[in-house]
Amino acid sequence: MKPIKPIVVIPTYNERDNLEKLVRQVLALHPALELLVVDDNSPDGTGDLAESLAAETGRVSVLHRSGKLGLGSAYREGFARALAMGADLVVQMDADFSHDPAMIPYFFEETRQADLVIGSRYLNGVSVVNWPLRRLMLSYFASVYTRVITGLTISDCTSGFKCFRAETLKGIDLSSIRSDGYSFQIEMNYRCKEKGFRISEVPIIFIDRHAGTSKMSKKIVREAVLMVWKLKLGSLLRAVLPKGRG
Repeated sequence: MKPIKPIVVIPTYNERDNLEKLVRQVLALHPALELLVVDDNSPDGTGDLAESLAAETGRVSVLHRSGKLGLGSAYREGFARALAMGADLVVQMDADFSHDPAMIPYFFEETRQADLVIGSRYLNGVSVVNWPLRRLMLSYFASVYTRVITGLTISDCTSGFKCFRAETLKGIDLSSIRSDGYSFQIEMNYRCKEKGFRISEVPIIFIDRHAGTSKMSKKIVREAVLMVWKLKLGSLLRAVLPKGRG
């Protein structure tokens, strides 16, 4: 039986303070694990550090991009590269330790019965540490809002800590997904639901950033608010239009 090849995709922008420690923790989880850093030309030298770790470990790859092009596009390019590298399982996670690497083996175990595994902050109550109440409420009710409009039955629709089976990513037209931030997470979940993939959630504890600054913006929030309606209306139009149109 062919060994499973898991690849962890981590987008970076000015994450030099976190990257080396994170890489070593991830690679220590399993000897087959590989890591793909997608760096947006970080001014602090994150990309150079990633190259040093790649040369040292032999299990890190680096995708250098020309500039800060957005989280959604970073994941699209990272997923495509991971699939080209032969990944069977693809994990997405942040570089700032808000996502605990120790949860990754639990994700892998859950993929035995699911095509997409989501690390959920809201599956068993609220499991978020060090967030101001305003941001916590925004995140929580964004998931409620998304569920009401789209019909998704996921407790945490905007989580950025996930594991996809390769077949799941291959079944989605990644080039058609143009959203970013929260909106990217929502759209990927919705596309998986549309394709009939099995979605499972694993409870996680989300801890706010150890170093650096948050990349949340009003633009990202607005995009997420509009995206849920775009997804729902697009689904309704496809249901009523003759095949071959829309």
